[in-house]
Order: sequence, then C-alpha cells, then structure tokens
Amino acid sequence: MKAQALKSGTQSPSRAFTVVPVRHLSSVSRRLLTVHELVDAYMAAYSGNDRARPQTLHRWCAYLDGLNAAEVDADHIADALEHWSQQPVRRFMGKDDAGEPIYKDVGLPAPATINRAKAVLSAVFSWAQQKRLMPKGWQNPCRAVAAREADNARTRFLTAAERKRLLAITKVSTWPRLYLLVLMALTTGARRGELLSIAYRDIDMEAGTAHLHDTKNGDERVLVLVPAVAAEIKRLGKAPHPEALLFHRIGHWDRPFHPERAWKIALTEANIPDFRFHDLRHSCASYLAQQGGSLLEIADVLGHRGLEMVQRYAHLCTDSKARLVNRVLGDMQ
Repeated sequence: MKAQALKSGTQSPSRAFTVVPVRHLSSVSRRLLTVHELVDAYMAAYSGNDRARPQTLHRWCAYLDGLNAAEVDADHIADALEHWSQQPVRRFMGKDDAGEPIYKDVGLPAPATINRAKAVLSAVFSWAQQKRLMPKGWQNPCRAVAAREADNARTRFLTAAERKRLLAITKVSTWPRLYLLVLMALTTGARRGELLSIAYRDIDMEAGTAHLHDTKNGDERVLVLVPAVAAEIKRLGKAPHPEALLFHRIGHWDRPFHPERAWKIALTEANIPDFRFHDLRHSCASYLAQQGGSLLEIADVLGHRGLEMVQRYAHLCTDSKARLVNRVLGDMQ
C-alpha cells in the first residue's frame, strides 16, 4: 500500500500529525444528561466493591426522576434525604404461601446511613465533573448539604474478662473454626465478610500475612497474622483444595460458612450481652488505641482511607499523644 505524503512547512520529516483548532473541537454543545443517564454512565465505569451502591443509586434516580443532572441543587438533595431518613428500613423475611415477599420494618435508618447515601451521589457528581460532563462553573450540590451528626457513641468492646470467656467458649464450639474466626477478627480488625472471603492461597504462613482482595472500599489490604492465629491455622490442617476458603462450608470448600448460629450460642454461653460480631472490630481498634496506637496507625490496620471513621477512638489515644508532645515539646521552658 502506497504511503500518503503529508506536506508541512514546519513539522519535522520524522513526525506527522493533524491539528484542528480547539475552538472547532469545543463548538459542539454537549447534551445535558438526565440523572438516570449519568448514573448509568458512572456505573458502567465503576470498578469498586460496594455491593449496595447500585441499589442506593437506583433510589436516587427515583427521587430525582425527570431532572437533568445539572439541574439538581442542594434543596433537591436535602428534601430527598429528609424523606429517606423517615422511611423505615425493611428487611426481607421470605415469602408467604402465595409467593408474595414478606418484609419486616426494623427501624429508621441511622444518620450514618443517610450520610453514606449522600456520599454515593456526591461520588457520581464528582466523577461527572472530572469527565467534563457538567456545564462550566457547575458545583457539586452535595457539598452544600450538611452531613448528619452520626451517633458514634457505640464503641462497645470486650473487657479482658469477656474476651477470655469468649475465646474459651469458641474453642469448644460445634463449628471447629469459630475460635479462629473470632481470634482473627480481634487481632486484625477485619470485617466478617472480609474474613470469610479469605482463601488458603491468600495466606503466607512464612511472612505471617493474609491478603484481602474483596474489601468494602475496594482497596486490597494485607492482614498481619499474630502467632496464635498462625498456630491455629496449622492445627486445622491443610486445605481440602488448592482454591479452598479458609472458613469454608463443610463439604463445600468454595462456599463460605455462615457462623450466625454458632456465634449466638457462644455469646450466650460466655454471658456477653449487647454484642455484635462487628464489635470485635471495635475491640481491636480500642485495644490498639489503649496501647498507644495513633489514629493513623489504627486507620491503617482497619483499612480506612481517612481518619474520620476512627475519630471515635481518639479519647483512648492519650499515650501516643503524650509521647508526641513530650518528644517535641518536652524541653520547652
């Protein structure tokens, strides 16, 4: 095929390119996208692991139905969030004899839930702005809506006596891996879903680590395995299959076990009231704070990108603050 000759009085003979003045490239007005169209474009590009995000955005599309994305203002968002906060959370309980779904109201959504809903919509708008999909001078309206004051008062963690009782009971559970699951939750601060997703191939016994691929915020994370955890993994024996999950269902190496019943029995027998599995994560963070860990270190262990979620432990971090003040300012007179 014969090469086409490009004539130019200025360009180097070793380079060839075509230039169009930018005023021509920018002259075509961009069509305003509806909220629904923008959400569809965002989700097509989304690569995170937030499984609740599609449902949250589906609800936002219903609230903002008929609006172009650029028309949405702070009042629209504030009104929607106010209505959202007054709608009871409904939990699916199965189906009746006629095959119709049965739901149970479990109370109003927590302020943190409403804040997360706003954050998801804000992420869509921020993405749109980065992709130049919004008009010039447009500002993200979510930023003009104040966050609700979340009730972070609950930082329930196990006392030393409760921890001793719980670990003793889990060792004799009918599910032989409950002790390992609880011990890992206490020493790594990982969420239950993150722990249940760990496969044997994710564990490096020599390095004493476990690699998390499926985390809530989409970031991969490495867990440090304390000696007791490593010893328990060795005690339980080799993997039944190269791709087996560490906490696999009996007879199904590729499916996670559901520990709810074993967990509830253990709490009852250990006499530990008002305690959730997620509170093991709080316990880990609280222990770290009480032993001098900084908020930055705690956030790193728990897998938080920022410090906002670990501020609840700030009052326990007196040791690290005291060391810093004395090291830097201790000689001042």
